[in-house]
Amino acid sequence: MDQRIVFIGFGEAGSAIVSGWKDVPDIRVFDIKTDDEAARPAMLSRYQEFGVAGRMSAAEAVQDADLVFCTVTADQAAIAAGGCAPHLKPGALWLDLNSCAPSTKKSAAETVEAAGARYVDVAVMAPVYPKRNMAPLLIAGPHAETVKPLLEALPMAPRIVEGPVGSASSIKMIRSIMMKGMEALTAECVLAAVRAGVDDEVLSSLQASNPEIDWRFRASYDFERSLAHGIRRAAEMREVVKTVADLGFAPDMARATVEWQARMGALGLGPEVSEDLDYREIAGKVLSRLDAAD
Repeated sequence: MDQRIVFIGFGEAGSAIVSGWKDVPDIRVFDIKTDDEAARPAMLSRYQEFGVAGRMSAAEAVQDADLVFCTVTADQAAIAAGGCAPHLKPGALWLDLNSCAPSTKKSAAETVEAAGARYVDVAVMAPVYPKRNMAPLLIAGPHAETVKPLLEALPMAPRIVEGPVGSASSIKMIRSIMMKGMEALTAECVLAAVRAGVDDEVLSSLQASNPEIDWRFRASYDFERSLAHGIRRAAEMREVVKTVADLGFAPDMARATVEWQARMGALGLGPEVSEDLDYREIAGKVLSRLDAAD
């Protein structure tokens, strides 16, 4: 692989992808956390752990890059594109893996393309663990055909979605109404059931109605995802709200999901829970923390 690769943002997604590659040398990385004096040592240690070459600015990182993977948070995607665009070499490929509304991606694409680089709309369609670099990707836009073989060679698992920039992100955003919304519904339903002392009856009834789902495991799993990643999921769901509003109707369910995901993520319980814990134990921790916050 003779492409010079850069990651802008090096959280869970970026590090998971890198950790799955075996023969990809000279990966450069910049994460905005290195701008924070308190967070910098941990970030530099993270670069070393994953064998990447950290840079102290986005401009320095993207200089002479061929492929730039943008894996920041949803609310920073357009900002990252705007900050990096003037420093991209002509023809560089900017791969926007962030969970953003189609209109956000179209705006970022205009910025990148105006600078002479090439923008690719990328949607990551499954959790990056355990599949890491082979998590399924949808790619869209005028440069999708160009980038597909480059990604496959790394390797990665892209599939082209026909249409302009925003086509891939539309699928991801609209799917998230259901996927992230189910996590929010789990929180409200199970917490209420546990507080009322009727959780066994409620989950048994759900099990009888939908026997293909292990509802007790699903409760633990959904709790863990929201508690560990709720802040990031809330940012994504704000982009879902924008997506639905752009389509011309009220995003009521998406807005409610933003509130629940943000509330769960803000509890700081992520390190204390796992999907292997009994849902009652997790619910007890959540209720205690919610009561303490009132």
